Amino acid sequence: SASAQEVVKIGHVGPTSGGIAHLGKDNENGARMAVDELNAKGVTIGGKKVKFELLAEDDGGDPKQGTAAAQKLVDSKVAGVVGHLSSGTSIPASKIYSDAGIPQVSPTATNPKYTRQGFKTTFRVVADDVHLGGTLGKYAVTQLKGKSIAVIDDRTAYGQGVADEFEKGVKAAGGRTVAREFTNDKATDFTAILTNLKAKKPDIVFFGGMDAVAGPMIRQMKQLGIKAKFMGGDGICSGELPKLSGGAMEDSQVVCAEAGGVEGEQKKGMDEFKARFKTKFNADVQIYA
Repeated sequence: SASAQEVVKIGHVGPTSGGIAHLGKDNENGARMAVDELNAKGVTIGGKKVKFELLAEDDGGDPKQGTAAAQKLVDSKVAGVVGHLSSGTSIPASKIYSDAGIPQVSPTATNPKYTRQGFKTTFRVVADDVHLGGTLGKYAVTQLKGKSIAVIDDRTAYGQGVADEFEKGVKAAGGRTVAREFTNDKATDFTAILTNLKAKKPDIVFFGGMDAVAGPMIRQMKQLGIKAKFMGGDGICSGELPKLSGGAMEDSQVVCAEAGGVEGEQKKGMDEFKARFKTKFNADVQIYA
């Protein structure tokens, strides 16, 4: 029981290696800061003072590595888990946490399947792809007045899921998609896909995937003279994207949506958080921290 524990272990899992390591580290730093702030404040559970300890694991954005990391945290007897980052790793890991009765709170997994499996231990703190992708699809037609919309996804649980919902949103708003292409989350060359798309003269290209792939894709669109707007979900909504595109990103070219927007009176809290984060880690918040 918690009252017999002096140290409460909290797990964190994200990709701290590989193409989206900057996002995984961002999440981990957010969790680390929360633990440090709670410990500094002092927390009592069941009449006993507790100290939180963060156990951080790397899943490399890989489902197999993700389940191994989940099992390791279960064996370490963590009280709860923050993570995983991607839907592709969160979904298989969720069964392991459910079997062990350990709560898992993903700050980032948006595929609807993640929370629709009936597990009592599975939570998310952001909107899912039905809301995220569907809203972007509607926006593409009603606000951006897209007439010729192309869709590319990276075949991950997140990328394919958000692209499917985007396409449904476009259709529901009376728009049409002229092409659906796919790549993978490690790809760097999109010449064949983009050459196909160029012939269809898209005014909007939607990409379901993360910033590490979106950046080079934007650069190659420019090289091929595709002048379309570039849309995506929260996975491309990072401070790193301009750098990853090699400076090829045009002003107002990219339209993306974060899965947990902050507005109104919440802005003050967010600004304070960003300032504390910058002081602690000497880095800006990427997306999810």
